[in-house]
Amino acid sequence: MKISKHISYKEATFSATAIRKGIDNIPNDYHIQNMKLIAEKVFEPLREWAGSPIAVNSFFRSEALNRAIKGASGSQHMQGRAIDIDDTFGGKSNKEMFEYIVKHLDFDQIIWEFGDDKNPDWIHVSYVSEDQNRKAILRAKKVNGKTHYEKFV
Repeated sequence: MKISKHISYKEATFSATAIRKGIDNIPNDYHIQNMKLIAEKVFEPLREWAGSPIAVNSFFRSEALNRAIKGASGSQHMQGRAIDIDDTFGGKSNKEMFEYIVKHLDFDQIIWEFGDDKNPDWIHVSYVSEDQNRKAILRAKKVNGKTHYEKFV
């Protein structure tokens, strides 16, 4: 099964933590519908613009997996509405992808995840629906060992 042209079901549900801890990470039909929507509205247009593969670090997370990795209790990953991506393949930098999404695509939330002022370590982006997307642009930073989110300036 494919989530989209460039995202396989296996890639969208893969988690080394889930495998290591024996956690089921199986989305239901609702989750898959959401996963297909964010892939259609955000990932595939970004992939077309980039012209090269984009690594999917994390997509769907079951509640048990989200707890195991100490994810946010309300994480949109648990609904299949968020995807973490990375420039692992070298087509476009994370900064370039971040800026492209902000300027050209509809999204609910995008987060510049850690890194420095020149490039985030990875990008978190979510999508709900055209009429419910908040267009929130944030930056994640570690402060005293805890993750804090601030408006991206």
